[in-house]
Amino acid sequence: MNPSELKLIVYELESSFKELNSALDIEKLKSTIQEQELKTQVLDFWSDAKTAQSIFAEITDKKSILSAYGEIKDLLETLQVTYELSVDDESMDLSEAEALSDQFRKKTADLYVKVLLNKPYDKFNAILEFHPGSGGTESQDWAQMLFRMYTRWADAKKYKTTVIEYEDGEEAGLKSATVLITGKNAFGYLKAESGVHRLVRISPFDAAARRHTSFASVSVVPEIDDSINIEIKDEDIRIDVYRSSGNGGQSVNTTDSAVRITHLPTRIVVTCQNERSQIQNRETAMKVLRGKLYQLEMERKQKELDDMNNKMSNSWGSQIRSYVFCPYTMVKDHRTDAETGNVQKVMDGDLDDFIKAYLVAFSK
Repeated sequence: MNPSELKLIVYELESSFKELNSALDIEKLKSTIQEQELKTQVLDFWSDAKTAQSIFAEITDKKSILSAYGEIKDLLETLQVTYELSVDDESMDLSEAEALSDQFRKKTADLYVKVLLNKPYDKFNAILEFHPGSGGTESQDWAQMLFRMYTRWADAKKYKTTVIEYEDGEEAGLKSATVLITGKNAFGYLKAESGVHRLVRISPFDAAARRHTSFASVSVVPEIDDSINIEIKDEDIRIDVYRSSGNGGQSVNTTDSAVRITHLPTRIVVTCQNERSQIQNRETAMKVLRGKLYQLEMERKQKELDDMNNKMSNSWGSQIRSYVFCPYTMVKDHRTDAETGNVQKVMDGDLDDFIKAYLVAFSK
């Protein structure tokens, strides 16, 4: 890298930093932190422990944004000084400047996405449901591939994955599965993934090695906490118990521990068979039901949730993303036009570019 190339990079990063400043409003952020810290000094602050903990969590979150902003600013200033010095000394080693500029871009992109996760439900854990489309073994195998992709993504994020319900496919793959992904902003990230996913490949189940197109649906809802009250009347639900099956192990299958809850007014059905205890399965199923009912309520009240679900409808004719394994390799998101030729990397859980593109496109 020479000084002229570094000059162009610094100019690009300065422009990016200006956009970040506009999105953050640092002075307002600092003012909000000060206001919230004053609240913590009130004598009866801990009289409402839940509210107090919420305020502390918000202060911590905003301070982390401020800290990340400071790191980005320091990187830019370092690059600016490096460029100025290189003008006076053309023999100066600029090899480190490229690494610093890469750090700047990554940290800026990460912080920008974090700022976009500002909806009240973004902070929640995420509940994912997987359902194959028509096509038997082909689509069931595809649903399992998606299951693997999202659990790998969660592992990379250091999120915890808990299988709530899992039913094996007849020959391969899965018939249905529900997983809980636990971690800060899990739902904020994964809301971008709700919809129909399309696969094009040479089928490993076709003796003639023909190309097949398969579909699978991924549904994402938040696991809401006690800060939001969702009333579920006893008379509005029907609870059935049955013997567990699937990936539970022999001990799970010896008693009628699995639970199916039907919410009669909405006809929403939730099942859980992961836990050995019927009581635990019921508690987990009720959490999933509360999340689904919360989502329905929010959809009625806020048009912004149309961007989250209605614009990425789970009707089989409206795919959100295509994964092409042949005759070429490509993954393309049909909502944002984000795409990559590295299919295997995506299937191994590298979804951040697609998620970021969605959040930026639908943040307004």
